[in-house]
Amino acid sequence: MPRRVLEGKVVSNKCDKTVTVLVERRVKDSVYGKIVRRSAKYAAHDETNQWKVGDVVTIEECRPLSKSKNWRVISGKVTGESQAKTVDDADHGKKSVKRDLSAKKEEK
Repeated sequence: MPRRVLEGKVVSNKCDKTVTVLVERRVKDSVYGKIVRRSAKYAAHDETNQWKVGDVVTIEECRPLSKSKNWRVISGKVTGESQAKTVDDADHGKKSVKRDLSAKKEEK
């Protein structure tokens, strides 16, 4: 039997070698016919602790690794906190307006 493969977003990486992945799917309501979103959280094994909150990962079903871990991260795309810039990085290379004005007054 083939292993199931799902894609979702990492919502927690607080545990060692474990990430929590939120997988959303869209289904049609049986009575009203409206498309609704259903979601499930899976605990997945992350051997190298490389995935951060917000990253999109692909998980694969595997043998039970613990009481709640039956999934393993096989690949992903870094888009979360690991790519976020800090305030210092955002201001790097920009000069303050006050500094520029004071420098111009000194030149005159």
